Amino acid sequence: MKYFILLAIIALSPTYVLAQEANSQIKFQTESIDYGSIEKGSTGLRVFIFENKGDAPLVITNVKSSCGCTIPKKPEAPIAPGEKGEIQVNYDTNRLGVFRKTITVSTNDPTSPIVALKIGGTVLAKE
Repeated sequence: MKYFILLAIIALSPTYVLAQEANSQIKFQTESIDYGSIEKGSTGLRVFIFENKGDAPLVITNVKSSCGCTIPKKPEAPIAPGEKGEIQVNYDTNRLGVFRKTITVSTNDPTSPIVALKIGGTVLAKE
């Protein structure tokens, strides 16, 4: 009997994993933004748009940047199923050179509780 139960658990495990992936609540339009080459002092504001694909309210619990030169802003209210939301990211364009930063988004999504967003580009001196 023990072997039958173990066999059933092993056989059904892949189905359970696939079902979890299909029920992910948060879906970003893109998980990376390339600023390209931008001029020093230009706007560093970019927006990551996402949709709640689940059937429960999506709460963005925390948004952190890998550096103090990037300020992320999360939505304060829960995002209803089927609705869209945005995470604003503002990079300090007074810093010259190439940059690559990660923004970590924490949510109440049971299948994707943490999402890593990426930004990058090059800040050039004004001509």
